[in-house]
Amino acid sequence: MLQETGTEWLSQEVKTGTTIIAVEFDGGVVLGSDSRVSAGASVVNRVMNKLSPLHDKIYCALSGSAADAQTIAEVVHYQLDVHSIEIDEDPQVRSAATLVRNISYKYKEELSAHLIVAALSLAINRDGSSGGVAYIVSIDEHGTEEKVVLGNDLPTFFDQ
Repeated sequence: MLQETGTEWLSQEVKTGTTIIAVEFDGGVVLGSDSRVSAGASVVNRVMNKLSPLHDKIYCALSGSAADAQTIAEVVHYQLDVHSIEIDEDPQVRSAATLVRNISYKYKEELSAHLIVAALSLAINRDGSSGGVAYIVSIDEHGTEEKVVLGNDLPTFFDQ
């Protein structure tokens, strides 16, 4: 019956998801993510920066519901700013991760988001398949530097 009406796609599995990754190396961490935001089978934004600053040298990679993940990141950013003023020094990455964990657990029934938290690293966000953009965040002891590189200007890592 479904095939007769042309709605066979209604019975097919919907493929969703995002890709975020963190790789530790001697001296730092590399954060990466794709840049697409989907709602079901539709791509609603193909160039979202899923790397979010939590403090001067602490970043996170976002996945799940974009609104939920961004809200968690904004709340943690605010709480870390207050915490750093209280202790009069930069917060530790462990403090950021603990805040993310606590918020995620407390609201686990209401939120659909997952974050990876990292510091003192190089973070890159690339979606080469769409020709999107790369968001690169370099984090070191001197501060952070953010760059945006258009997809056409990105190097490829394979022979074409």
